[in-house]
Amino acid sequence: MRLCSIASGSSGNCIYIGSDHTHLLVDTGISKKRIEAGLKELEIKGEELTGILVTHEHSDHIQGLGVFSRKYEIPIYASPGTIERIKSYSSLGKMPEGLLHPIRIDEPFSLGDITIDPFAISHDANEPTGYRMECAGRSAAVATDLGIYTDYVVNKLKNLDAVLLEANHDIHMLEVGAYPYYLKQRILGEKGHLSNELSGRLLCDILHDNLKHIVLGHLSKENNYVRLAYETVKLEVTLGDNAYKGEDLDITVAKRDEVSEIYSF
Repeated sequence: MRLCSIASGSSGNCIYIGSDHTHLLVDTGISKKRIEAGLKELEIKGEELTGILVTHEHSDHIQGLGVFSRKYEIPIYASPGTIERIKSYSSLGKMPEGLLHPIRIDEPFSLGDITIDPFAISHDANEPTGYRMECAGRSAAVATDLGIYTDYVVNKLKNLDAVLLEANHDIHMLEVGAYPYYLKQRILGEKGHLSNELSGRLLCDILHDNLKHIVLGHLSKENNYVRLAYETVKLEVTLGDNAYKGEDLDITVAKRDEVSEIYSF
């Protein structure tokens, strides 16, 4: 399997996960041009995609969905609640008939040789979803836009080979920053976003010897920066009640405007 972040951040998200035979995108929250440029680095054409998995309907996750789906007619998979909201977004334009496919939380389905397990996440959207994907004994997951995490989420993220995990904000930067009070409360709330500290603690709960690639994503432009997210998560692991040290792990941070390296596992 392979994982690559084409874009990840509060201004736009698009993640590739695939195998030799099946190519998937998780979210299309950037322009068609940027999606195509990212796929080119992966040597994949738009028409070769097997499907698009949508986590939820916020614009930084579906901004390019209308234009991209109209050009390539790639099947789109999302929860019924998310599909309902996608259909109501006039800015996306008319979605091609028959492309939107409802999926059910905790009911795995297959696309090509990849099995996808959608799981519920805590965010202020209409039935938001995280995704765990497995193929030939390998597995990866995308878990962003989590206000909190529970044992249920931890169980969905156990025994992975690779994970893209939210590290959205530094709590102090958010608290003293320029955001209005209501927005700060939303981000810090149970249906907001994971802080660097909480990201590190969640990572502690899912660490095992075969977790080869840990990618921190969905960083806030205003309330975080790459080095801070990396160091904070690494420190949480080192100080946590586990057998691992942060410096021993393969932790990288996905950039908002750069395609990441391609992680193979």
